[in-house]
Amino acid sequence: MAEESLLPSHTEDVSASPNKSSSLLSEISNASTRPFVLAFTVGSCGALSFGCIVGYTAPTQSSIMKDLNLSIADVMGLILGALICGKLADLVGRVYTIWITNILVLIGWLAIAFAKDVRLLDLGRLLQGISVGISSYLGPIYISELAPRNLRGAASSLMQLFVGVGLSAFYALGTAVAWRSLAILGSIPSLVVLPLLFFIPESPRWLAKVGREKEVEGVLLSLRGAKSDVSDEAATILEYTKHVEQQDIDSRGFFKLFQRKYALPLTIGVVLISVPQLGGLNGYTFYTDTIFTSTGVSSDVGFILTSIVQMSGGVLGVLLVDISGRRSLLLVSQAGMFLGCLATAISFFLQKNNCWETGTPIMALISVMVYFGSYGLGMGPIPWIIASEIYPVDVKGAAGTVCNLVTSISSWLVTYSFNFLLQWSSTGTFMMFATVMGLGFVFTAKLVPETKGKSLEEIQSAFTDSTSEDSTIF
Repeated sequence: MAEESLLPSHTEDVSASPNKSSSLLSEISNASTRPFVLAFTVGSCGALSFGCIVGYTAPTQSSIMKDLNLSIADVMGLILGALICGKLADLVGRVYTIWITNILVLIGWLAIAFAKDVRLLDLGRLLQGISVGISSYLGPIYISELAPRNLRGAASSLMQLFVGVGLSAFYALGTAVAWRSLAILGSIPSLVVLPLLFFIPESPRWLAKVGREKEVEGVLLSLRGAKSDVSDEAATILEYTKHVEQQDIDSRGFFKLFQRKYALPLTIGVVLISVPQLGGLNGYTFYTDTIFTSTGVSSDVGFILTSIVQMSGGVLGVLLVDISGRRSLLLVSQAGMFLGCLATAISFFLQKNNCWETGTPIMALISVMVYFGSYGLGMGPIPWIIASEIYPVDVKGAAGTVCNLVTSISSWLVTYSFNFLLQWSSTGTFMMFATVMGLGFVFTAKLVPETKGKSLEEIQSAFTDSTSEDSTIF
């Protein structure tokens, strides 16, 4: 199966037309049928619910600690969800896994809302952690496997944007609403999703993987429209699935992912997903209050400002991801985060040496804005988009498990080491973060290909088909 290079210079696509960015939602409506719109709605509500769960703890933590106590049950659930997400999605399918995550979220919110002791509260947070661990990878792969190629990046980016919306909304509401009432509000997205789950289609790639070939073309017709000619797309999916199975006939299970031919896509997924975590994302989140307070801005106002900047970057990324491409946005995003880290480190150095005392707080404030705006533009959504695109369906579940575990572990490492690093050296800490972002930029420039405008089969074959001379990444 011969494939052309994935580098941007070799890729021309009609999705690059400027008209395509005028109205994303209109384009989704025009280019897609009701099943895809419903699937996109389910994915967006799931992302919103994800954001609500993440945003719930920060504003309510002190009141929960006062009323009941709070443990790390959600962290344990997140790790457990990361471990089972891939196997579950491969075993029962994407749609049934979405059912499971939504039921877990609902039970979790109800357990929190009506908790009388710490055990029920821990159960609720554990179930929510599991659902987040599963859905963080499930949402992007489900949408990427359903969406037409010219909308795949934008639809996945818009879903990730809803995570930020949910997080920001719950942080703001948490300052005014009691934590039990907030838990009831958190169940709304899942309640909206549940009736829609009866009408959304299963992934045609998963159907091909489990031997339900006769259903593939019917699902594609429902997604693309009854008058569309989907015979070529269906044939490509079925042919590539059989091709992958024949290549891997002697390899089964989770460790299939660690074959040599998957080394590059696995490395790309793991590095891209871990770079923002190791590049100080949680450190910035925790230290933002101090930075804003030093400039005379309250922490609540500071959070609103950073949320606006990050979501503005996210909106811009949604509009550009299928025009300029994933790789270009990643490079711009990583460069911006590098500059943000560098400016923060310089501001700490100047402050420590009593230089430019009136200007350093403003410099730190601007550096935070640059960092979060750049993160929203690319490094927030795009690593997960690329991770949903580059793995063949037979190893996608295992890859999701690895990627989820890596992001959980790297996030945990930064979270629990950040205060120790600051005590060692504030300047040195943010210089370390800048170094990580700089290395991430070099890695992307050298090894990450452009996937815009390609079918999933074209992308995956270019990475893994070692039998074709033309099947090259570069």
